[in-house]
Amino acid sequence: MSTVNEETMEVQFKLVFSGPALSGKTSNVAAVHAALDEGQRGDLISLNTSSDRTLFFDYLSVNPVLIEGYQTKFLLYTVPGQVVYNATRELVLRGVDGLVFVADSDPERWDANLEAWQNLIQTLQNNGRDLSEIPLVFQYNKRDLTNAVPLAQLESQLNPHGFPAFEAAALSGKGVLEALEVLSSEVLRRFHVRREEKAQEVSRPHVQSPREASASW
Repeated sequence: MSTVNEETMEVQFKLVFSGPALSGKTSNVAAVHAALDEGQRGDLISLNTSSDRTLFFDYLSVNPVLIEGYQTKFLLYTVPGQVVYNATRELVLRGVDGLVFVADSDPERWDANLEAWQNLIQTLQNNGRDLSEIPLVFQYNKRDLTNAVPLAQLESQLNPHGFPAFEAAALSGKGVLEALEVLSSEVLRRFHVRREEKAQEVSRPHVQSPREASASW
């Protein structure tokens, strides 16, 4: 969940790239890191496993949105795609504010897409979260393959609920920033809505119930 850092005057949001192993999550985060100015981003850190990697770094929003004097910062993570790393995936997804599901357009990775999608839903449930409460975008990666899975099949099988979706080729950077921009904007929008709702609750005068009134006599 979003974190307010009073010392640095920052509001931090956690965005996670999920999807099957080797779908392009690492390439996505690396492309975002490379596209940002050095003064806007932290170091790209990689935690290697035997067959997959978890990458993360933080960056200051290029969107000039200030929340009452606070700078907006996003923390970007990838999660390992293989099922054997479920514990790591649960840890990384804890407190997530927004998700990019990176689907592999390679036909040979179709079953891996479905497995990773179901695993994501289950992992969120294990963390006490529901997909409906978290902003999410789909990124259909490797669209430059000559035998790429048809877009209509990806949409019907993975995205029947109509989340925002983007075609991409992460190695070249195509579609990477576009997906991230839409996701981060929705994360900020929901944050503002929650803040306004809380502010209205605080300012709303409390009317005592008959039981509360009698208890104070």
